Amino acid sequence: MKKQRPVNLQLNTISFPPSAIVSILHRITGVAMFFALIFVISAWAVSVSSAEGFDMVVECMNGVLGKLIAIGTVSAFIYHLLGGLRHVIMDMGHWEELQSGNASAKAVIALWIVLTVVVGVVLW
Repeated sequence: MKKQRPVNLQLNTISFPPSAIVSILHRITGVAMFFALIFVISAWAVSVSSAEGFDMVVECMNGVLGKLIAIGTVSAFIYHLLGGLRHVIMDMGHWEELQSGNASAKAVIALWIVLTVVVGVVLW
């Protein structure tokens, strides 16, 4: 019996369904938020240390890099929250079919993009 298995697995040729992309991005944003906590906690520690430290953090957060970090952190949080809510709803027995699962995945991605743009406009 000859097995028809790929000899060379090329990851760039694999097409993932929307539900797989949402699940992978949920894990990635969880890791991103973990590393963003390092920045958030250090900025908080400096800001409460003294008035000069607070002014320095405000100045950094008003800069381009500070705003990009803030938008990225909030965007990761929004996505992780939306993806987590989707997973909870699926754990309750909804959106488990192929069509509804892919539709909910596309809705999560669309809502994430819209909310990230809104946050970007508000924070910029």
